Amino acid sequence: MNTSFFKAALLSLPLFAQPVFAQEAASDTDSAQVAVTGSVARLCILGEPSRAVVNLGQMAQTSGAGVGRLAALSDQTVSLPGTFCNFAGSTLGVTASAIVGSATGAPPSGFANAVNYTATASGWGSEATIATTTAAADGSSPDASASGSVQPQPKLGTVDVALSSFTAPQNGLLVAGDYSGLVTVTLGPVQVSE
Repeated sequence: MNTSFFKAALLSLPLFAQPVFAQEAASDTDSAQVAVTGSVARLCILGEPSRAVVNLGQMAQTSGAGVGRLAALSDQTVSLPGTFCNFAGSTLGVTASAIVGSATGAPPSGFANAVNYTATASGWGSEATIATTTAAADGSSPDASASGSVQPQPKLGTVDVALSSFTAPQNGLLVAGDYSGLVTVTLGPVQVSE
């Protein structure tokens, strides 16, 4: 057999197809993205008061020159630790109700059936929130309200509520009986008036 013919025949045969590889090597990993979303509601929580009741005890003097009139009552403080708002722009409000006696009707001249005071809430915003009651001798118009300065950031802290400056209308003699008042502290977003 002619070897040069055999070689020429081999060279003239079509070559079998070879796989073509991409210029970049294939990877054995891949990635995809999935978005994860959620939300957090605006929330304000006042901490549990350090005491639920402030008992002033006997409020009238029982001896001396001022017998029957309002005694010198010491300032009282209630703390609300763990108070927070999780958003900017919150404010602290205080509504104070005078300490009014259980007797009904207008008291006789020279007597009073109410004790006024100042409620000061501090620890929120740059300034304290102060409400002072001005109830009449018969206990009418007992409520006073105030809103404090704006807290510009979310905050966690302690709010202190101080009760001070106790007075009786016209320095009257206090009518006998049980007396009660109420301080309400509110915490929430600044109210925008339209």
